[in-house]
Amino acid sequence: MKIAKNWHAILKDEIAKSYVKELKVFLENERKNETVYPPETLIFHALAQTPYEDVKVVIMGQDPYHGSGQAHGMSFSVPRGINPPPSLKNIFKELEEDVKIPLSETGCLTCWAKQGVLLLNATLTVRASEPKSHYGKGWEQFTDAILAKLAERKDPIVFLLWGKSAKEKCDHLLTQTHHVVLTAAHPSPYSASHGFFGCRHFSKANEHLEKWGKTPIDWSVKN
Repeated sequence: MKIAKNWHAILKDEIAKSYVKELKVFLENERKNETVYPPETLIFHALAQTPYEDVKVVIMGQDPYHGSGQAHGMSFSVPRGINPPPSLKNIFKELEEDVKIPLSETGCLTCWAKQGVLLLNATLTVRASEPKSHYGKGWEQFTDAILAKLAERKDPIVFLLWGKSAKEKCDHLLTQTHHVVLTAAHPSPYSASHGFFGCRHFSKANEHLEKWGKTPIDWSVKN
C-alpha cells in the first residue's frame, strides 16, 4: 500500500503507529480469503489524485462501493465504464438543479479530484457485498488523521458532509473557524429527499472559493 509522496510526508508519524501495521496485516489476511475492494493499488487513489496543498474541497464518504468493479479509491466515484450507482445519480441530479450541469453518463469523478476536490471515504477498503465490513479495523483513525492535518491548514477548505456519519466523524475535528463546513442529508435514495436535494452545496462551495480568491471548481463530469 503506497501513499503518494506528498501525503506520506504529511502523515509519516501516523503511518508509524502500531495500529497501521495491524491494519496492514488484517488486509493481507482478508485478501487471502475474501474479495476486497478497491484493488490494493487504488486504496489511496484519492490522495494520489489530490495533493495536500491542492485541496480546496473535501467530500466525505463512508466506505467504498462493495459491488464488483465499482470502487476505485475515491468517495462516490466509479471507474469509467461503470454505471453510476444510485447515490451518485442523485448527486448528478442536484448538480443539474444547482449549477445547470446536464446529467452525466459516466461516474468517474477524477476531473473533480484533479481540481482539488478530495474524495475521501471514512474507511478505505471493504469486503465484497458486505458494506461496513472493514469498520473498526483502524481506517477511521487513519482518515481522522488526514482530516486533522487538513484542519490544521491556514489556507481555508470547504468540507461537504453528507449524512449523519460524515457529520459525526468531522464534528470534533473541524473546529477551526476559517474553514467552511456544509452539511446535508446523504444522497442515498433513502435520504436524498430529506435534505440533500436542494442543498446547493456545489454553488455554495464555489462562492466560498471565489471569496477566498481561489479558482472555482468546474463541476461538469467529463467522459
